[in-house]
Amino acid sequence: MRILVINSEYPPIGGGAGNASANLARCLSSFGHTVTVVTAHFHGQPKLEVRNSVTVYRIPSLRRRQDRSGALEQLAFIVSASFFTLKLVDQLRPDSILAFFGVPSGAVAWMLKKIFKIPYVISLRGGDVPGFRPYDFKIVHKLLAPFLRVIWHDASKVIANSGGLRALAIAFDSSIEIPIIPNGVDGAQHYISNTREWTMPRLFSAGRIVYQKGLDLGMHALSQLKELEWEWSIAGDGPQMDLLKSLSQELGIADRIKFLGWQSREELTQSYHQANLFLFPSRHEGMPNAVLEAMSSGLPVVATKIAGSEELVVEGQTGLLVSSENVDELRDALRKLLVDSSLRKEMGFASRERMEQNYTWQKVAEQYQAVLEQSVK
Repeated sequence: MRILVINSEYPPIGGGAGNASANLARCLSSFGHTVTVVTAHFHGQPKLEVRNSVTVYRIPSLRRRQDRSGALEQLAFIVSASFFTLKLVDQLRPDSILAFFGVPSGAVAWMLKKIFKIPYVISLRGGDVPGFRPYDFKIVHKLLAPFLRVIWHDASKVIANSGGLRALAIAFDSSIEIPIIPNGVDGAQHYISNTREWTMPRLFSAGRIVYQKGLDLGMHALSQLKELEWEWSIAGDGPQMDLLKSLSQELGIADRIKFLGWQSREELTQSYHQANLFLFPSRHEGMPNAVLEAMSSGLPVVATKIAGSEELVVEGQTGLLVSSENVDELRDALRKLLVDSSLRKEMGFASRERMEQNYTWQKVAEQYQAVLEQSVK
């Protein structure tokens, strides 16, 4: 089967969705399919690249930042990808399209179906679903709602990556059947650290430095645990960086927090190895890749009870879950693990085992393969 993957995010730009599309493209190619990716170009990246037998086209889209893009950049991607794929279709002759996000990629896939009758599958990721992060997207979702309904209804299948995201999608449009296919994680051994030191509590967090991720909640909780030994490393970049640095100063914990900035895949893997507890106090998620990667690397997780996290973290077995926005619960959960290195180690091993059994990209790609094959029948 010839598969066209469309996503405005693709490594090294973007977050979880970019990582997911790269891993799915790699796995689908290993299954014997011809996979081509169309994504946004970013400074210094090749416009055409073949990696893991996947052909990647990076097209102009005004992308200015590695970690995120704005409405104008998303609109530019729709226009650019529409013109580019119109010329590319004759060469590729794709049997099916996998579009990450209903908008912008879904809009391009919808256009290709109208012109060339190519079926498409939408992979919902969070920000493209009305009701997700209303503090950021409420107005955008209201404007996009009529277009999203058309794009979803014309798709062969619309897929959510968690139960919570599926619930939001059904609340928006209950007339569509929306199955769940979770994100995966690389099951390769490079995530494992055989030399991890458990005694000194070393917390780690990874992701965009934005309000959504709840890092401010983590700071308030940890500021109440100054009597305990701990250090916290945060990987990522974003608009809240300066605000959080100032907050750490105000709370008197700046000397125990390291802001690592945006990290390469190799640097990120090393950061997972050096940590022995993963902190993820996010306010909203679809299916968080950071939690998947942390658990795959053998880390226990303290996370909020939100979509994705509460499906991944088994309370009391692979980590602890707390109510969203509840600093007191977060503080108490952290205290329990910070003072007990044996419990952290036990939960870390359980995390790794859970990932190996349920969440490899190979298994996730097999489910997407079945949906894509069904779309062409």
